[in-house]
Order: sequence, then structure tokens, then C-alpha cells
Amino acid sequence: MAEVTSLNAVTLATRDMARAVAFYSTLGFRLKYGGADAPFTSFHAGACHLNLFRAEGAWSGLWGRAIFYVDDVDAFHAQALAAGLKPDFAPRDAPWRERYFHITDPDGHELSFARPL
Repeated sequence: MAEVTSLNAVTLATRDMARAVAFYSTLGFRLKYGGADAPFTSFHAGACHLNLFRAEGAWSGLWGRAIFYVDDVDAFHAQALAAGLKPDFAPRDAPWRERYFHITDPDGHELSFARPL
């Protein structure tokens, strides 16, 4: 049976590309394609990508969560705070053996930054 071996990209909708690009750039994502005025933008996320597309017309209230592994959860949390961002909670250890925290992007998508324990 074939198995999924990796995640290449997560794509999230945004109402305001400029605001979303500024948010993800502040978090430290490196721009690969697109930008503040583009209808589609892609950022590097290690060997994967985080994609954003500008939602046109009526907003459907879609929500998503992307989980990114980072080298140091506490340092990444401190970096977000220092940049003026507001994580949803401080880093914590989960019963599923990850240390993690969440931050909500300007469009309501939940981002989880984690590291296996």
C-alpha cells in the first residue's frame, strides 16, 4: 500500500494578502513567490511550503490549522512575542509528546509550532 511520506505545502485563504504576507514575514517565513499584491503567495517552511491565496467574493468562514516543527519551541515563542505578535498561549507539553504553542493568523487560521519531546 502506498503511504504519504511528507507534506509539501499547506494552503490557506486570506481576505487581505498584504496583511497576511506581513504577518508570516514577521514570524520568519521566507518569501518564495508572490507578495503583498499577489493573488497567490508561497513561503518556504523548511523543505515544505506555506501558500496563501486571496479569497475573492463572499467569505465562507473556512478555518484551517497548519503544524510546523521548529528547532526550539520556547525560543520561537519568545521571537513571536518580541516581534509584537500575540500567541494564543505559552508553550506547553502535550500528552501526545510534543511541546507546542498556537498563534492565530489575521484570517483566523490556527498555526501550531511544535517539536517532538
